[in-house]
Amino acid sequence: MTLDFDPLNIIVSGVGGQGNILASDLISRAFCEEGYFVSVGETYGATQRGGSVVSHIRLSRRRAYGPLIPLGESHIIIGFEPLEVYRISREYGHDAMRVIMNDRPFYPLDVLRQQNDYPDMEQLVSCIRRLAADLKIIKGTDLAKKAGHAQTQNVVMVGAFAGSHWVPLGKERFSKALEETFSDAKLEVNRRAFESGYQAAL
Repeated sequence: MTLDFDPLNIIVSGVGGQGNILASDLISRAFCEEGYFVSVGETYGATQRGGSVVSHIRLSRRRAYGPLIPLGESHIIIGFEPLEVYRISREYGHDAMRVIMNDRPFYPLDVLRQQNDYPDMEQLVSCIRRLAADLKIIKGTDLAKKAGHAQTQNVVMVGAFAGSHWVPLGKERFSKALEETFSDAKLEVNRRAFESGYQAAL
């Protein structure tokens, strides 16, 4: 079912090195081509690889809005990392929020050093389900590897977002955004990544 909010507030959530900014740029380009007013903002945790990165996208047919989404007012969360999805859902979510999430954890340094524990995945998913009106879990990293490169998981997730049909935007707009961003071999692998995510979310 397509969401009908104005502004429509979308958060792309992940950690440094996962490609949040590129994903938000692809989504923004696609909606700009459709004639939407688009405002984009980013917030950062620790600046090194592994720190929290949150991209805010606000879409409107009427006017431009401020770039940062108020707490409790995100309609869609596109999450690259499960623990970050849970954190952002608690801060920005509400009863009608929808979430599309990559299933692969990105373990913080203290977890890798065995100084801390990562939450149990089943419990984590259960908590997110309780917070969201709808949750789609996508094997984004696995699909990216099959498409040709693990780093394209961000484009897989953009494809899954498009395939969810939660927004009134045709697939061709996203395809054009890919063509404006990539060329040659990079375009082909990212096309495959996008398509795999799109099909996974149908």
